[in-house]
Amino acid sequence: MRRALLLLVAVPTALLADPTLAPAPLSYTQLPDARQEAAAQALMQTIRCVVCQGQSIADSDADLAGDMRALVRQRIAAGETPQAIRAWLIARYGRWVSYQPAIDAMTWPLWAAPIVLLGLGWLLARTAFRRRRVA
Repeated sequence: MRRALLLLVAVPTALLADPTLAPAPLSYTQLPDARQEAAAQALMQTIRCVVCQGQSIADSDADLAGDMRALVRQRIAAGETPQAIRAWLIARYGRWVSYQPAIDAMTWPLWAAPIVLLGLGWLLARTAFRRRRVA
């Protein structure tokens, strides 16, 4: 009993985390239909990898990104639209997973802020130049 416990403590946790499952069949294999593969690739470029966080699932080598690529290809091959697949992925992983967020009540300030800041900067510059001209 003590030896078993000592063995569990001595084995590094990282070795236990090594994936032993093979990647999903469609994670690295393209669809036979070129139009379906093009639709899948276009969608995969707009979905963020939840592990890498800076790459799309098309560019990421993470296991989860491979599973997401396989899922996208399977659903495209089954006849689902890219919009329906995107909606399902957003429902499952949250809005953050999409590189193309929708404009709604939660995100409109992010879209409007640059325009408002440019307008304020223009007004400040105009006022400053007018004061200089007067003086």
